[in-house]
Amino acid sequence: MKGFRFFYSVKVFAIEQRRLTYCKLGYGIDPLNIKFRSPIKYSVMRGFHFSRFDPEDGKSKFEQLLDLFMQLLTYTNGDVSEALQWLNQLDRQYELTNQEYGMGDFIDDLKEKGYLTEDNQKGEIKITPKTEQGIRKRSLEEIFGKLKKTKSGDHQTYKPGQGDEQSPDTRPFQFGDLLEQIDFTESIRNAQINHGLEQFTMQEDDLQIRETDFKAQTSTVLMIDISHSMILYGEDRITPAKKVAMALSELITTKYPKDTLDIVVFGNDAWPVEIKDLPYLQVGPYHTNTVAGLELAMDILRRRKNPNKQIFMITDGKPTCLKIGKRYYKNSFGLDRKITSRCLNLAAQCKKLKVPITTFMIATDPYLQRFVQEFTETNNGKAFFASLDKLGAFIFRDFESGKRKTVY
Repeated sequence: MKGFRFFYSVKVFAIEQRRLTYCKLGYGIDPLNIKFRSPIKYSVMRGFHFSRFDPEDGKSKFEQLLDLFMQLLTYTNGDVSEALQWLNQLDRQYELTNQEYGMGDFIDDLKEKGYLTEDNQKGEIKITPKTEQGIRKRSLEEIFGKLKKTKSGDHQTYKPGQGDEQSPDTRPFQFGDLLEQIDFTESIRNAQINHGLEQFTMQEDDLQIRETDFKAQTSTVLMIDISHSMILYGEDRITPAKKVAMALSELITTKYPKDTLDIVVFGNDAWPVEIKDLPYLQVGPYHTNTVAGLELAMDILRRRKNPNKQIFMITDGKPTCLKIGKRYYKNSFGLDRKITSRCLNLAAQCKKLKVPITTFMIATDPYLQRFVQEFTETNNGKAFFASLDKLGAFIFRDFESGKRKTVY
C-alpha cells in the first residue's frame, strides 16, 4: 500500500510538471483530461490558449507613466526635475513611450490634470497637493500589498457597555440599562416561552440587553530617524521609512479620521513635520539624538485628549547624541552610558504615562539589538527587528492589532 501511494504521488507530480510545460507552450490542460494509462503515457486534449498576463493592459499610457513617476518622486524627495530626468532615462532604455504618446504629452497631461504647477517667474515646476496625496495613496497600497490575510479591525476595544457598534451577545436586563439597549426580539421571545401566547405578558425577567462595543480613538506619534547612517554604506533606508510614514498617514486620515497622527524627525535635534512634507524628507549630516525625539513626542502626546496614546519609532542605529544646554554631547563609537541612560529613563516615564513605544529596528548588530530589547522591557512596549522590505508590513500589522486590543 505504501509503495502504491509513493507511485501515485510521483505520477501526479510528473503530470503536474507536464501540465505546466504544456501551459508554457500555449496549451490549456485540464488535469481531468489526463488519463492514468501508464506512468509515462499521457492523453492530452487541445484546450484554451494561454498568453502571458500583463497587469498594465487595463491602464492607459498616462496611468502607467504616472505610477512610475510617483515612485521616482519618493526617491528624489519631491524634486520634479530630477524625477523627470530619471523617467526620460528609463524611457530611452525600456521604451516606455511610443510614437503616439511621448514624454512631452505626459508632462502636458500632468499639468492639465493638476499634478504639476509651474512657476514662470522662478522657472520651477513643483508638485501639487493632489500629487502629494497620490503618493501617500500609492504608498498605502504598496505597504498593504505585503500584508497577509488576518483579522479585520476598526478601532474596536470589545469592552461591553454603551458603545458605537452592536455586539451579537445579549445579557439579562439590569437596573440602570437604557431603553434603547433592549433587544425586543429576544425579549418578546422570552416572554412567549415563559408565559405563553394566551396570556401574553412581559416582565423584567424576560428583558434582554444587546451589548455594544466601544470604538476607541488613538493618538500616534511616528518618529523617523534622519541621521546620516540612514543612507550610509550605499543602502537607502530613508525611502522605505518615508513610504511607511506616508502610508500610515493615509490610513489614519481615511479609515480613522478621528485619530491623530504626528510625525517627528530626529537627527541632532528633533522637530515635527507636516504630512504634506513627507515626500520632501531628506537625510542630513546628523547624529542620532533619540532623547530629543522622545521628549518632543511625549510633549505632543501630553496635549492630546485621547486616552490611547502610542509612539512608533523607526531607526537603524544606536543613540549617539545628547543635547546638554546649548552643547551637543556626541559619541559615535559605541553605546555611551550617559546617552543610553537618558533613553531608558524616558522609556520608563512613558510606561508610567501608559504610552507604549514600538521600535522598528533596521540594524542587525547584536549589541544594538540587546539595547533595544532592554529599552523595550523598560517601557513594556514592542520591538521588531525588520528588514527594509518587511518594515511596512510589521508597522501596519502592529497598528491594526493595537486597535483591536481591549482597553480596561
